[in-house]
Amino acid sequence: MKSLALPVTVQYIDEYGAGHVVPGAKISQFALLDILDQTRLPENICRLQLFTQEGIFDAIKRLCVRGAPAIGCSAAVGLAVCAARFRENTKEAFMNHLKETAEYLKSSRPTAVNLMWAIDRCCAAASPLTDIESIKQKLLDEALLIVEEDAMLCRKIGDAGAELLQDGMTILTHCNAGALATCGIGTALAPIYRALEQGKKIKVYSDETRPLLQGARLTAWELQQAGVETFTICDNMAASVMQQGKIDMVIVGADRIAANGDSANKIGTYQVAIAAKYHNIPFYVAAPYSTIDYSLPDGSLIPIEERKSDEIYHCPGVNVYNPAFDVTPAELITAHITERGVLKTLRF
Repeated sequence: MKSLALPVTVQYIDEYGAGHVVPGAKISQFALLDILDQTRLPENICRLQLFTQEGIFDAIKRLCVRGAPAIGCSAAVGLAVCAARFRENTKEAFMNHLKETAEYLKSSRPTAVNLMWAIDRCCAAASPLTDIESIKQKLLDEALLIVEEDAMLCRKIGDAGAELLQDGMTILTHCNAGALATCGIGTALAPIYRALEQGKKIKVYSDETRPLLQGARLTAWELQQAGVETFTICDNMAASVMQQGKIDMVIVGADRIAANGDSANKIGTYQVAIAAKYHNIPFYVAAPYSTIDYSLPDGSLIPIEERKSDEIYHCPGVNVYNPAFDVTPAELITAHITERGVLKTLRF
């Protein structure tokens, strides 16, 4: 796979200039969350450097960074760079400030469970420490570890999924669950990238994914960069393309998976799953284990984010309903592709 710029990194900018923060680096008040602004792709490749909770919240909310794993990574790093600037002198005051910032960042996107998981993990890792500077350092170390782990998990998801792919297959995907949505090679696209490395020729049909066109703008762009033959289709073409026999398999990502396997993904995924079931086409959900929310017995309890009406073209005065996600029932899912393998039943 041709390398793409990582969507989430850490930088510092001080009197000596700018540079990237690597695992093991000492925390600094000059640390910044550095993200690729995906709202500008594919026309413009530009990055944002952020260090305030308001700026980080806004970037996540506006989808400058998106995709459940990348959201989790960016929130973890963002929490660390915010905390690096805290001025409290006692642990109690510092931890209160940290909790307030954590809860604020967690409220930016309600559906993607990786966001809550990553922030809670960082806070839990830092809370036993007593020295404030040690707490700040631990927050950064844990955030960078999450970023590093995400890249490894993506690779394992790719290895597991690539075993399902045969040379000459054509895959349909919805939204973007590739390198742009993670800190690795992606989730839904990871099996395609690994199959490509194995010498298999794979074609991809990418739903445009309305209303924000993540499939047309992001998935098609990154697949093109990787040398994968790609076709963009309108969302309402998916069933027809299946009927024509052009699709061998569907692979999508997930923002939250309930304990029974019901999976929330970008709006429109559910109808793709229904069409795949009717046409006897395997339908896979690719996601890391951290996306499984075992506190929710089924998908009816997954909170669904509703976004602003201005994302959808509409006549003045007409009401708009704009949920960002839908839930695909487990019975429509052939299996989940995780770093632990291809699972027909999720293991506790």
